[in-house]
Amino acid sequence: DAVSGCTASAIEWLVRHLVRRLVAVVDAPPPAPQPRFTIRLELYIHPSVGPARCDIAPFVSLLCLCDNRRFRTRASRLDSSSAQYPATMEPLNVLMIGTGEYTTGFVGGGASGSDKKVGVVGLTLFDLRRRGKVGQLGMVGVNGTKFPAIREHLDRNITRAYNGLDTSFASFPANDTTDPDAYKAAIDTLRPGDAITVFTPDPTHYPIACYAVERGVHVLLTKPAVKLLADHQDLLRLARARGVYVFVEHHKRFDPAYSDARFKARALGDFNYFYAYMSQPKYQLETFKSWAGRESDISYYLNSHHVDVCDSMVRQLGYLPVKVSASSSRGIATSLGCVDETEDTISLLVTWQRRDDDSKRAVGVYTASWTAPQRAGVHTSQNFHYLASGGEIRVDQARRGYDVADDAAGQLQWFNPFYMRYAPDEDGNFNGQTGYGYMSIEKFVDGCRAVNSGAATPEDLDAKGLPTLGNTIATTAILEAGRRSIDEAREVSIEVEGDEWTLV
Repeated sequence: DAVSGCTASAIEWLVRHLVRRLVAVVDAPPPAPQPRFTIRLELYIHPSVGPARCDIAPFVSLLCLCDNRRFRTRASRLDSSSAQYPATMEPLNVLMIGTGEYTTGFVGGGASGSDKKVGVVGLTLFDLRRRGKVGQLGMVGVNGTKFPAIREHLDRNITRAYNGLDTSFASFPANDTTDPDAYKAAIDTLRPGDAITVFTPDPTHYPIACYAVERGVHVLLTKPAVKLLADHQDLLRLARARGVYVFVEHHKRFDPAYSDARFKARALGDFNYFYAYMSQPKYQLETFKSWAGRESDISYYLNSHHVDVCDSMVRQLGYLPVKVSASSSRGIATSLGCVDETEDTISLLVTWQRRDDDSKRAVGVYTASWTAPQRAGVHTSQNFHYLASGGEIRVDQARRGYDVADDAAGQLQWFNPFYMRYAPDEDGNFNGQTGYGYMSIEKFVDGCRAVNSGAATPEDLDAKGLPTLGNTIATTAILEAGRRSIDEAREVSIEVEGDEWTLV
């Protein structure tokens, strides 16, 4: 209470004074054999002050002066929601690039018809701002005339739904402007250590990320990180040179069933076979037909999930991909208005090999489609089968034992609240913090704040096994090899020498 309302400098002066008094006591010559004793100095930051307005890092460093005098020092915080990192971290300013379905849930003039009607990225960041982890927010699109409708959509479906949750943000370009390069002016307003999220068409990921990384800005990329292996490695070198954190939003890594399967795979012996299937209903092509078949394909869009999941499971066992062949089907997407080049379904056949034992080989089959039935009852059908020398794992994430019969929908529906739980809590607040869609973005925010505070380096975060740019090279290599295999009607090899990956 004595320091309530004080500035950080005033509190720092107080702590310096206390430390000098402690040092004087310890340095005074003892009149008799010195007993063992403990002096405990605690600094409590009232919640009304918050980590954004009072950084205790200078105080911790001052207390460490006592280490030379055999003091045992420890800094701790009282916020269990962020126990992984210290309280000294500043909130992260984030610019959202891309205003579509995954960021806002706004598509074609209204809420998306998918399972992301209010988006994922925007809602998560608005809630992280409420929790003090995120500071200023911005959003970038190409067509600024959409922003009034986007703001109204967010106010109606988020602010009014979740106890007045603040959905304010700075927007680029202006409401009366169209500018495909608006992201540059927006990024130029950021400081080194701020961050961007990139949920835009696949070919734009690389130039946007490079522009940000060159300016010391951390980057979250939707999957696929980039389309080309060469671009992936160039961006990785640039990020490491700048000390910038680049994270790929492979949220399936945080699905509780998938992450548990990854852990259990360690004890099942040598990898032998992996099969995965992932599909979405045909109506999604209404959202994607502006770029489907033109700028990317269904394999980059959906196979990227299970290729990454498999890689994260078998890389820990020493396996790397060595060759890829792919095949595709056509005919349905084109009848729905997509360009002639649009494939309906793509299957990748990947040979994996253990790096330290050429006799250990495995095969992976990854199939993705965006022409599933309109009334399949599930937005994303997804499952995999993992076979190893000592056992197998089967995961079906399409039907999780939770179905709803709704006369208005005219069908039985299976929902996935483990991804994003949109139901509010008992106080009316957003309550989806344990959803793996939310957790993926929060992991990125926590990582950026750790790097900014000096608590971790990007290399430290690589070592944690997170889906960083450095930990997702194999996925990009496989996806590009699959695209080449279809286009060139041949098998494509993957060679790895040290840290360099090459397609042959």
